[in-house]
Amino acid sequence: MTTNAQKHEESGWHFDNSYARLPEKLFTLQEPAKARSPKLVLFNAELAAGLGLNPEKLQSPEGAEIFAGNRLPVGALPLAQAYAGHQFAYFTMLGDGRAVLLGEQMTPKGERFDVQLKGGGRTPYSRGGDGRAALGPMLREYIMSEAMHALGIPTTRSLAVAATGEPVFRESELQGAVLTRVAASHIRVGTFQFAANADEGQELLRALTSYTLERHYPEAASGENDALALLRSVICSQAALLAKWQLAGFIHGVMNTDNMALSGETIDYGPCAFMDAYDPATVFSSIDRQGRYAYGNQPQIAAWNLARLAEALLPLLHEDEDAAVKLAEDELAAFAELYYRHWLAGMRAKLGLFGEQSEDEALVTELLQLMQEHKADYTNTFLRLMGEAVELGGFDLFGSEAFAAWLVKRQARLEKQQEDKEASLQLMKSSNPALIPRNHRVEEALRAAEEDDDYSVLHKLLLALEQPYAHSPEQAQFAELPPKADRPYRTYCGT
Repeated sequence: MTTNAQKHEESGWHFDNSYARLPEKLFTLQEPAKARSPKLVLFNAELAAGLGLNPEKLQSPEGAEIFAGNRLPVGALPLAQAYAGHQFAYFTMLGDGRAVLLGEQMTPKGERFDVQLKGGGRTPYSRGGDGRAALGPMLREYIMSEAMHALGIPTTRSLAVAATGEPVFRESELQGAVLTRVAASHIRVGTFQFAANADEGQELLRALTSYTLERHYPEAASGENDALALLRSVICSQAALLAKWQLAGFIHGVMNTDNMALSGETIDYGPCAFMDAYDPATVFSSIDRQGRYAYGNQPQIAAWNLARLAEALLPLLHEDEDAAVKLAEDELAAFAELYYRHWLAGMRAKLGLFGEQSEDEALVTELLQLMQEHKADYTNTFLRLMGEAVELGGFDLFGSEAFAAWLVKRQARLEKQQEDKEASLQLMKSSNPALIPRNHRVEEALRAAEEDDDYSVLHKLLLALEQPYAHSPEQAQFAELPPKADRPYRTYCGT
């Protein structure tokens, strides 16, 4: 007879629980709530195999029970993490109000990944919430996080979505669901803010700093000043990440400090979306009424969040407060230059430019200004520069005299490099996605799944998004712009 434990082992689970060995103040042991009628609606077989799991075993009723929270894998030690955060600049003590960390899956390559159930029920940090999640937002996170992964942008990933068979109530009655999220870790800027504001502040900060540095930046650990090494490493990883967001036209929508992961991954896909017409003031989130987290503000908000991390780390940076502040300020001052270097290098690649020339910055800036003036689509403008027949929307950018003059400048810049036209085109193809998860396509897939229980539209979209740099004829329909609407597109948090 095969026992439940043997079945779980056959599924490939190999958990460690190193976070649970940190001081107990940082978490609460918490089992996920049971679901009434679990049903597996999405499963990421490719990710499962990479984690060392058995996709065939998990695409079963047993898998649905695990991904809905009804059954724990062998070795899991579920817990809810404590953290704080500045939400729209206002500080709040928070925590996993609807998420439960099952543990850390150890892959065959020796890598460590958090496995978390999002929508797993109430925890001590729920603050009056029901701890549940609705199907639509969990499907959205699955689509968006997997699209980001395919685009080459560091991100948490989605392993599964399980419907619970129970309703959740927001502004209306919705279907309940649980997302299984995989992350390098769920340690946030807000985790350090929580530790800094606890009674055991320095003790917690030291333990958390050593743990985070060893887990994510072991090459930076020297033992001399771990807090400084961690701050410097996080600043570098966030500068690279934010440049990738901007280059892809991605708008996170809710860049609170509890939504910035110290691993350098994109985390918490709530009211996120990709920009259509280029405009730095673009905001999609229904709750961001002042535009704090607009596309053009994201690098500055990242710098602001990193300053909050530095504040939390001050007691460990130096015993003298003034010296600690000076160390923090020196590190933070590097962010803008690091970010801009990554961003400009990425823009050169998007334009097929090799090397560095003094006119590059002006060339990029002028193009963006023209795109904004003509309300041209951000993604498709670069595809048109590559010769692909795509819509641009807005006014006729490519037919304007100003754009013709810009093309002359770009050609003069191209002639300064040794690489030929074909090499330039290949650089552009590898730097400009043929498609992004267009907002109207995402909504179309979500509607079909939620209203008609039809996942075929969603699966077709996910398949197309798997290879965004393929530039195949089959992808053309996904580059189509949304139909004109009477009102701007809005996204919602889903909490």
